Amino acid sequence: MRGIFGCVRMAEKFLPHYAEGEVVKGFGRGSKELGIPTANFPENVVEKLPADMPTGVYYGWANVDGGEVHKMCMSVGWNPYYKNTKKTMETHIMHKFQDDFYGSRLKVVMVGYIRPMSTFASLDELITAIKNDISESDRKLEEPKMQHYKVNNFFASS
Repeated sequence: MRGIFGCVRMAEKFLPHYAEGEVVKGFGRGSKELGIPTANFPENVVEKLPADMPTGVYYGWANVDGGEVHKMCMSVGWNPYYKNTKKTMETHIMHKFQDDFYGSRLKVVMVGYIRPMSTFASLDELITAIKNDISESDRKLEEPKMQHYKVNNFFASS
């Protein structure tokens, strides 16, 4: 079993990773059960991830429909707490949106890796871990070396 540092090194080989696609409905747990809304990519975007790219929690930048670029934290994998059988890319954008934006165009650039997927003994443990992931993402994205991704031409193109 490889440790966290092995996962980080493995993930870094695939970063930055750019993805875009239409926002689709997920399992409906982000906002309702966790209090942490996510924007979900369709299967055809998830299938484009490199096969060897580790599952886990990533951070980076995102925009919706060519709008402002915001910090994001993303879960990539099967979410073992929920025993998912379908691999997902669930993006939490660190911005308060007024409305749902299903059907909108989501663009993300994944620039860093926080941790591998893991399961939790309770929903409260999961929520705490997600909040820690968001805080760590926020902190890491403040680093000067991460700022240039926010203004990447990828977000300017339509």
